[in-house]
Amino acid sequence: MGTLPELFATWFAARGWTPRAHQLALLDAARAGRSALLVAPTGGGKTLAGFLPSLIELAETPRPGLHTLYVSPLKALAVDIARNLTAPVDDMALPIRIETRTGDTPVNRRQRQRTDPPHILLTTPESLTLLLASPDAAAMFAGLSAVVIDEIHALAGTKRGDQLALCLSRLSTLAPAARRVGLSATVAHPDPLRAFVAPDANPETAVLVTGAEGAKPRLDIILPEGHLPWGGHMGLASAPEIFRRVQAAGVTIVFVNTRAQAELVFQALWRLNEDTLPIGLHHGSLTVEQRRKVEAAMSAGRLRAVVATASLDLGIDWGAVDQVIQVGAPKGVSRLLQRVGRANHRMDEPSQAVLVPANRFEVIECTAAIEAIAAGELDGDAPRPGGLDVLAQHILAMACSAPFFPDDLYAEILRAAPYAALTRRDFDDTLRFVEDGGYALRAYDRFRKLFRDAEGRMHVQGTAVARQLRMNLGTIVETPLLKVRLRGGPMLGEVEEWFISTLTPGDCFIFAGQVLKYERLDPTACIVSRGGEGEPRVPTYAGSRMPLTTYLAERVRGILHDPKRWKTLPEPVREWLRMQKLRSELPPRDGLLIETFPRGGRWFLVAYTFEGRLAHQTLGMLVSKRMERAGFGPLGFMGTDYVLALWSAFEPTDVADLFAEDILGDELEEWIAESSMLRRTFRNIATIAGLIEKHQPGAEKSTRNMTMNADLIYDVLRRHEPDHILLRATRAEAAGGLTDIARIAALLARARKGGIRHRVLDRVSPLAVPALIEEGREWITGGAEDALLAEAAALVHDATDGADYFDETLAEATETIRPESRPRNKPAEKKRRNRFIRHAPKAVTG
Repeated sequence: MGTLPELFATWFAARGWTPRAHQLALLDAARAGRSALLVAPTGGGKTLAGFLPSLIELAETPRPGLHTLYVSPLKALAVDIARNLTAPVDDMALPIRIETRTGDTPVNRRQRQRTDPPHILLTTPESLTLLLASPDAAAMFAGLSAVVIDEIHALAGTKRGDQLALCLSRLSTLAPAARRVGLSATVAHPDPLRAFVAPDANPETAVLVTGAEGAKPRLDIILPEGHLPWGGHMGLASAPEIFRRVQAAGVTIVFVNTRAQAELVFQALWRLNEDTLPIGLHHGSLTVEQRRKVEAAMSAGRLRAVVATASLDLGIDWGAVDQVIQVGAPKGVSRLLQRVGRANHRMDEPSQAVLVPANRFEVIECTAAIEAIAAGELDGDAPRPGGLDVLAQHILAMACSAPFFPDDLYAEILRAAPYAALTRRDFDDTLRFVEDGGYALRAYDRFRKLFRDAEGRMHVQGTAVARQLRMNLGTIVETPLLKVRLRGGPMLGEVEEWFISTLTPGDCFIFAGQVLKYERLDPTACIVSRGGEGEPRVPTYAGSRMPLTTYLAERVRGILHDPKRWKTLPEPVREWLRMQKLRSELPPRDGLLIETFPRGGRWFLVAYTFEGRLAHQTLGMLVSKRMERAGFGPLGFMGTDYVLALWSAFEPTDVADLFAEDILGDELEEWIAESSMLRRTFRNIATIAGLIEKHQPGAEKSTRNMTMNADLIYDVLRRHEPDHILLRATRAEAAGGLTDIARIAALLARARKGGIRHRVLDRVSPLAVPALIEEGREWITGGAEDALLAEAAALVHDATDGADYFDETLAEATETIRPESRPRNKPAEKKRRNRFIRHAPKAVTG
């Protein structure tokens, strides 16, 4: 194994450091010109390892021009890395210039970077695509020697990852000798990521470097005092325990799973915050300025805690964080490990983390996740094939840079791992779409973006097409958002348009850590003021719930089925499972348990499927259709991460037929054809592919106009060109991530192999109670919705035959679902709320 040059060895020694084996291994790979994937624990010096070969090369042979490109999934991470990388450069007086290039970079600096780039440029996939789409890309990147891809696991398998992979293949054309380095702490499938890093999409081409195992994290579970909720997913019942942990520690990151949960947990902590400890809030709907202030305050040690979503999952280096608190079940082992690694951020010291399950099922999930981490196991799906909508955008971007021959571009794209299996037919059809829209749309000039010269080269139609590409480039299609602005004050962030449409002037809601009163809607923003009367609502965001991973679901089923593994569970959960075994039976590990029982003049069917909320929503629609054909009169369904519950007018019989594998045939095709989901999916794909443009010079299309345009084109293509490349992409995406068809197929196969156990009960079972008091039911027909929340206490009583241990009150049973319904001490509550309004906004902004 190689050694460090004297200058660098001295710098390490001055800090009391010894180069780690994986840092030297990456240095050896770089000297051999090999690309590499580094998988090492958080705090193991991964980022320094990625840059070390570049720093040494530039120190030994200084030269002008761009040497190393660093790509991060987060702008904040790029800025943080630039700040940390400056230290060794300044300490050793290295002749190296480091700069960032993101959407926040000033225009004059962006222009200068094209003609006089720094030695090391830190950027994001979107900004890199813009650079490669410029006519001077070849000159800018010709001397590139290295590309460092940070948090590669967060990009591979996503559309942003597809975009980056295509950019990497273009960089290999412009700078064939440039090596690549991928960095990650959590990799469940190393070979696909090695292929992502490899310049030829062959995993064997890239060296796999694995860091030594770090100290095992210390993980605990805390429960609320006195009562463990049956349902809900916010975890607010444990707010006092969370706050005590915050008080006892120096600095804490409180992770939650959704932005709505972040707002509620933040408010709950401030209601308890008698000492006005500085507690911040960080999530993706807050303004960039607010997020940066919180990040700066955290780095400077001015905050005791920050409540955050996935916006802080990735590697910003806050070494002073003492503990991580995960509120709500983690939904995945790798995801939890990534978050736990934010504590200490040092490889040789154990991270301290606490899991706060919101209900009884989540206790089992948290236990399963802790067991998996102790066993050193990770989860996560292997990256899927690249999207054709992203490919269409890339083809146009490359034409904006320079004319190309289709054969040459196709060969280049095959070197991108997500597109290594791209057929020539799909490439040609995508190219044809970019060229003139395809057969059904070629008569319209606005869809003509490329033309062929006499030699067969593809050219962009003109500067207007290139300008439109730059204005609409990217793979993140946001749900329609509205800005939220204080009357006479600053912008606070953005919430989804549908939520604002449900408000009337005077309504209160919680956002940006504040209680706000809705005043009016003007052409550019939702105008609000601070304070207000009445119970505030919380904005929710479409698609923000993360589904339970397949691996973790399997572990949960294993714990449920085996009483020998219950010893680590708290007594209320063990008693709950014992009652289930007595009243019905435990869900099998490999088969499927289905219960049916009457309640309130209708019949309920509860299937213990454990395949995640997304798969259950799709399966619920399919089973409902089959129930309708069987004459059972389905009335509605809902899916949690653990179970699927349906209710009907008549008793379901022959339930095995409802869950037969052939349900993924005609019923699936019929539902997909009828569902508005395909239209929404098409709109997103058409936006990424450039068929529909939201941003135009001097104007911006409204969501309504975009939807109308997309629906019109969708109908035209279905009628006149049903095999259009964008319709093929739409169907592929609907069958994949949007509906989780693969997980449903695995569930049905498991049920066939292990058998379906149907238990007909006379009342609700203990395990079914959480499903019946869960929010988010999907109604198939109109009619009054049962007040299930008001019946929660009766449900518990029914499920347990009135056992004293389970004689919870209504308020207890619904504690985490409707926190505002709990009895309150009104004077004390008003005092806490005034303190919250007075102090919390300051903490949010650092």
